[in-house]
Amino acid sequence: MRKFSMFLAFCGIASVVAGPAYGQGVPRQQKAVPAPRPAAQAEATVPAAAAATDEKSAKAIDGFRSSKFGMNEADVRAAITKDFGVKPEAIKSQDNPAELTRSVLLAVPDLLPSGGIAEVSYVFGYKSKTLIQVGTVWSKGTDPAMTPEKLFSNANILRAHFLGEGFKPDTIAVNTPVAGGVLMFRGSDAKDRSVILLLQGTFETKENNQRILTPTGLLLFYVADTKSPDVFKLPPGQF
Repeated sequence: MRKFSMFLAFCGIASVVAGPAYGQGVPRQQKAVPAPRPAAQAEATVPAAAAATDEKSAKAIDGFRSSKFGMNEADVRAAITKDFGVKPEAIKSQDNPAELTRSVLLAVPDLLPSGGIAEVSYVFGYKSKTLIQVGTVWSKGTDPAMTPEKLFSNANILRAHFLGEGFKPDTIAVNTPVAGGVLMFRGSDAKDRSVILLLQGTFETKENNQRILTPTGLLLFYVADTKSPDVFKLPPGQF
């Protein structure tokens, strides 16, 4: 199973691709995801149905399927086995030497129906040693048969799903151009736990200066704390 990075260092969301980029076939480390800030000045208009959601019916983001934020690694491994019916040896692990976090990963065929093979990773915090983030990626690096058309289809299916899930209206952004791709969806719950869906690719300028995106990867994150993720940071005054 190949390693990958899904680090969104959002001094601006331009860093999604610029540093470090999601590279097909390049060994990367799974990193915790801070909150995104779109590079574009104006975010896409949120559909009225999503905007009408009140806080009482807002979506609660507590993890992914049976794996819940705050679980330790043993419990998450058991949840993965339950969710996907895999043998324990199918679940791989990797450490992130920069953030001092640990991840477990596995390949999942058709996580979305007919969506191709995805790679799902579960990140455990530096101090807590519990689940702080779940990330999924679709690309040619996870599935050699992946196509730009399938990535578009997966992105649209997920965006439509999340728009109907009842996230806090003032946190929702859709179809927002960013450096290296399009922020298809971003939304948070009442506790500021977030879902982020990013379609990455290359832009080409066509007639009438129209910019066309050719997708190369689709990234989906469930994040417990986008503002202050549980990762190693040097104490002030050390250097």
